[in-house]
Amino acid sequence: MDQPHRHTSHPALVNRLKRAEGHLRKVTGMIESGQPCLKIAQQMQAVENAIASAKKTLIEDHLNHCLDEVVGPLDARQREEIDDFKAIARYL
Repeated sequence: MDQPHRHTSHPALVNRLKRAEGHLRKVTGMIESGQPCLKIAQQMQAVENAIASAKKTLIEDHLNHCLDEVVGPLDARQREEIDDFKAIARYL
């Protein structure tokens, strides 16, 4: 049986996503109650940013932990290549 795949960042990510989920419900309520489109769009942007930030954290955490486990020990030049890959991935 496969072990659960968890990192120390996962509980914080779950909390962040639950807050975003609650915020999204509020945005839906704003639409249903006829709030101005500008306010709705601003709140939707906040939800998008929260989710994008959570995704970025998840990916960076995965690269920092799982990638190192897979590739194992490396010489300095190879380590530099992996570190460069991790650094450039932050811009995705």
